[in-house]
Amino acid sequence: MVPVRRQGLAGGGDVVADSGVAMAGARAPAADGPPPELVFHRVLHPLQMLRELWARRELVTVLTERDLRARYKQTKVGFAWALLTPFLLMVVFTVFFKRVADVRTGSVPYPLFSYVGLLAWTFFSGALSKGAVSITQNLTLLNKVYCPREVFPLASVSTAAVDSSIAVSILGVLFVIYRFPPAATSVWVPVLMLVQLAFTLGVTLLLAALVVYFRDIRQVLPMILQFGLFATPVGYGLEEMPRKWWGVYSALNPLVPVIDGYRRTVLLGEPPKIDLLVIGATSSVILLVVGYTVFKRLEAGFADVA
Repeated sequence: MVPVRRQGLAGGGDVVADSGVAMAGARAPAADGPPPELVFHRVLHPLQMLRELWARRELVTVLTERDLRARYKQTKVGFAWALLTPFLLMVVFTVFFKRVADVRTGSVPYPLFSYVGLLAWTFFSGALSKGAVSITQNLTLLNKVYCPREVFPLASVSTAAVDSSIAVSILGVLFVIYRFPPAATSVWVPVLMLVQLAFTLGVTLLLAALVVYFRDIRQVLPMILQFGLFATPVGYGLEEMPRKWWGVYSALNPLVPVIDGYRRTVLLGEPPKIDLLVIGATSSVILLVVGYTVFKRLEAGFADVA
């Protein structure tokens, strides 16, 4: 250190100070950005998130009821619209796929065959189309009331579930018309529904978060759903696809083993293809975890960006 000599205040002598001490009071150059201790790091606690979400479960019910009332209010047929969409698609598929493409259904009447696939698809597409924009369409409520933001896409999924439950009544009518009762292997249906629900929730949560930051997704989504209707074996069977791609396709689109499983268990009296179902279930769980994690990571900026 280089000693620094300065005059004492009383003039009686010099005061020797180390240069390091002399410079200690000088302001250090400012670093780029805030100090590390002031930077906010979001830490996710899965159990705490689930407890908070469970505590707000009544809010999901209220939002679901609100969405249903807003959708069917002042309409002539009301909740019958939930029946018309899959029913009209079944009619179109019956004319096109059965008469033109000659889809193989075995001993199952084609309207039953296609309607089972349409029930699964309309639930997925309905939940995704509404859930993807659920955050941007609830900005007023989002900025005024504190709640876990995932309640909005979850309410959209619940609304789609109510519509699908209503549409199941048409399936019962078709069973009576064609005298084709459901098979005893329908006990597999709850397992298939869990896989379908996990996949739907994962995609909905992921897109609900991304749409806030990338609004172009909202414009592209209807086209993706239209393409997905024909890319998924809804109007045709899994056997119409190359067998070597079944595993890959089940991983990319878990609705493939789910819809095929519904047909096998409910209509054909067979168990689902376990290998494909395991692949689809694994992919669905991974997507659910990733989608929920991304949603919670991006949640803090929803109010600012949206």
